[in-house]
Amino acid sequence: MNPPLQDKVALITGSAKNMGQAFALSLAQQGCDIVIHYHSESARTNAQDTAEKIIALGRRASVVQADLSCTAQVKNLFAQALEAFGKIDIVINNAGQVCKKAFIDYSESDFDALFNVNAKGAFFVMQEAAKTLQDNGRVINIGTSLLGAFTGNYALYAGSKAPVEHFTKALAKEVGARGITVNMICPGPVDTDFFHGQEDTDSVAYLSTASVAGRLGTIKDIVPMVDFLCSSQSQWTTGQILFVNGGFVSR
Repeated sequence: MNPPLQDKVALITGSAKNMGQAFALSLAQQGCDIVIHYHSESARTNAQDTAEKIIALGRRASVVQADLSCTAQVKNLFAQALEAFGKIDIVINNAGQVCKKAFIDYSESDFDALFNVNAKGAFFVMQEAAKTLQDNGRVINIGTSLLGAFTGNYALYAGSKAPVEHFTKALAKEVGARGITVNMICPGPVDTDFFHGQEDTDSVAYLSTASVAGRLGTIKDIVPMVDFLCSSQSQWTTGQILFVNGGFVSR
């Protein structure tokens, strides 16, 4: 039997490491060729390592650097993906930036940095996806369960992710006639460098007790939802905001 996503092409932003890398490897195992996006020069080695792992699985990989806050670079990212593989079937909007501070301590540069990646970048990645995706394609946006939480110190992170919920619903309506689905996954606290970089021992201990299982989420908890939304079985699921957090919060 052929893998379920045989010869599909997936473009995954922020896929050099952490969740993005895990999504890439899982989809490669299911038959996808992968466009690996990274932003900073420090992530280049990780991106190339991810590509090597995908090639070892028997699939093709292309590595592309882009600053998603620049729409010209977003367009170039998609152009390079099409040049490498000739089509795009799946776009996972995974790249993000986080900054934890008290509301009164955020600066204008903090505001611009987070909104440029988490809102503006996400929007224009979705726009290019709408222009280039094959019919019956998939767009999956990665958000945060903080959209359903009553918490402090994440005003700009949660606030800059909030618009993506509405982008998701709007685009799902506009491209639905082509069989393209658009959904948003909102993980809770996940045991990654991205999470731990903002937390201290006390906050990690508290958040570890917030799920029904009394632990942090893991990348392996999120991958199956991505796999489902990429599959043909998810055709009737679109415009949805899916909280995947072990009971951390609900909405």
